[in-house]
Amino acid sequence: MFYRLISRVYPKKVRESYTKLINYLGIKTNPDIYIGFTILIGLVVGIAGGFLMGMISHQIPVYLLMIGLFILTGILIYVPMMLKVEKTAKEIEVMLPDALQLMSSNLKSGLTVDQALLASVRPEFGSFTRELDRIGKEIAIGKPIEKALMDSTKRVKSEKYMKTMELLASGLRSGGELSKLLDQTSANLKHQSLVDQKVRSNVAMYVIFIFFAIGLGAPILYGLSSYLVEVISNLFSNIEIPAAASDRFAIPIVQFSQSSITKEFVTTYISSSIILSSIMGGFIIGLISKGKEKEGIKYIPVLIILALVMFFLVRTIISSFLGGLIEI
Repeated sequence: MFYRLISRVYPKKVRESYTKLINYLGIKTNPDIYIGFTILIGLVVGIAGGFLMGMISHQIPVYLLMIGLFILTGILIYVPMMLKVEKTAKEIEVMLPDALQLMSSNLKSGLTVDQALLASVRPEFGSFTRELDRIGKEIAIGKPIEKALMDSTKRVKSEKYMKTMELLASGLRSGGELSKLLDQTSANLKHQSLVDQKVRSNVAMYVIFIFFAIGLGAPILYGLSSYLVEVISNLFSNIEIPAAASDRFAIPIVQFSQSSITKEFVTTYISSSIILSSIMGGFIIGLISKGKEKEGIKYIPVLIILALVMFFLVRTIISSFLGGLIEI
């Protein structure tokens, strides 16, 4: 009851999203209890981590650190679950054509539908093995084939899988020959897979360009420009212009020399821009390569680390070469 009450902290849409992920993952725990437990973990991490970080650094308010850590903990729990669900769906989509073809062969050999499904269970089908086994057992204990097929779509987050099961259920209701339907569906899925591979190969160049632009090109330019800004700011800040000249000629140099731009401000601004660009770039790569923004989440940490390392590396190299010539 305690966890159920805590779970109400999340909005309804967030709870529904968590519930779907829990069902896809086959977790037997009640969704509200699971959500409440994750919220409790987030609160503990947020409060404890906020106080510890607040003792180390006094620049950020403690309550902001607590909120940030709570949100970060929720993301670190939710994202791996989502990625695992997507990975399982992709594995099933890859194995689906071969599994359908094997079921068709079993039907042609004289087996019943439930026997054909159970006989099609193979270890090499990976994640699909468990789903096939469950469908076959449900049919064996008396559940209608159409219902067993459609219920399986609630456990696999795949539009392709859902459409395939709908097609098979429709064919069974219409009284068509299931073996021929399975063969044709398998052939269509394989053809679609080949088309998808050609499309991915065509857009690979765009993915490479975006990756290198965000991970290498932008940090190099940021490193050069940040050093240049610091040099110019330092040079103009050391220029002394007579008061009479500054009163008579309102030249921009005087205003620039009074600028409060610091090295820390430039570095913080550029680091924030790099992180934001890496996040958006990861989503774009996922959208282009896989057709879903969430597929690019796995590229975000790589882009952030690569871009930040490249930025500070370029700054270090430039400082080592030009530091003796120009003092900043």
